[in-house]
Amino acid sequence: MGILSPVAALANPARFSAFAVRILPWLAGATALAIGYGLYLGLAVAPADYQQGETVRIMFLHVPAAWLAMMGYSIMAVASLGVLIWRHPLADVAAKVATPLGAAFTFLALATGSLWGKPMWGTYWVWDARLTSFLILFLMYLGLMALRSAIDEPSRAAKACAILTLVGSINIPIIKFSVDWWNTLHQPASVMKMGGPAMDPSILTPLLVNAIGFTLLFVTLHLAGMRTELARRRLRTMRLTAARAPRLAPEPAE
Repeated sequence: MGILSPVAALANPARFSAFAVRILPWLAGATALAIGYGLYLGLAVAPADYQQGETVRIMFLHVPAAWLAMMGYSIMAVASLGVLIWRHPLADVAAKVATPLGAAFTFLALATGSLWGKPMWGTYWVWDARLTSFLILFLMYLGLMALRSAIDEPSRAAKACAILTLVGSINIPIIKFSVDWWNTLHQPASVMKMGGPAMDPSILTPLLVNAIGFTLLFVTLHLAGMRTELARRRLRTMRLTAARAPRLAPEPAE
């Protein structure tokens, strides 16, 4: 109970905002250090691949972006359960803020993957299982943003987006296991696999450092976005209250 109490306290929007204010500078500093060190390792220290040459360095941006694209949608799926089942006060805020972040990382993964694919495969795009399912993920992000903007009432928008998010979450395991289930141009998992990573440490280390750095970037932007969204919703409530006040005021006595 003592461990859960601080976490439960953050369910209060005001306490969460105060917590975000305190931790964001530290997160931003850690993000800058991790990304800077990771890019240094990837661009200046890691050797060129004997097959892919210098183009292998795209991996240090492409792979973390792909991981975060899926992580962002997973966060949205968990938050959607919070909206529909637990009615957590911050659940819809977390889902809404994660949507454009996930879309940005998905686009980055698609763009860098195309640049990487051209010298390796001879084309920017092929309709294999991994690429197609990842494109569907990007379209899901765009669809969720469009759906939310199309519904004016916040609670209705939250429920509709939560339902669509959970329906679309079936795509996450398809992306993950597509290279195992179908014959694709993508190589099988080489980091998270039984028996340990199949990469040389000179490549694996900068990849993991960049993954940590970009994960910290996602968390930093997500916390900052949630704080901004909470302030926006608080301001909206105040404006609605002020707009209704004259109509609710009693008529002056004659």
